Amino acid sequence: MNALPTGTLFFDGACGMCTRSKDLLLKFDRTGKIRTEPLQAPGVAERLGIEPTSLLDAVRWIDANGTVYAGAEATNAALSTALGSRIPLAVYRIPGIRFIEDVVYRWVVAHRYKFPGTTPYCESHPAAC
Repeated sequence: MNALPTGTLFFDGACGMCTRSKDLLLKFDRTGKIRTEPLQAPGVAERLGIEPTSLLDAVRWIDANGTVYAGAEATNAALSTALGSRIPLAVYRIPGIRFIEDVVYRWVVAHRYKFPGTTPYCESHPAAC
């Protein structure tokens, strides 16, 4: 099996739940191949090749090859890299699982500011946002 590439997870730095989720992912990172950045950081939209107005629509993952993933797929790609296993991303790609994860992800994103979290990243690191 090929080694999983390094990558960067772009998350909503104004969201306490998103910041907590990012911190949890980093705790599970067995590989040391994950970097994180807030979506609010300067130049992120251009780096990801998306419109600035779409920036906060979903978490994004960009791997070392430049492939950009969004939403539940991005979450699974980041988790696969953190665990050093292709299993989370492979499971996501099963059609029925993909549909369910995408529906749940969209619901969570729409309600993310209502979930408990921690101090939002951009609040504790304003210069990065």
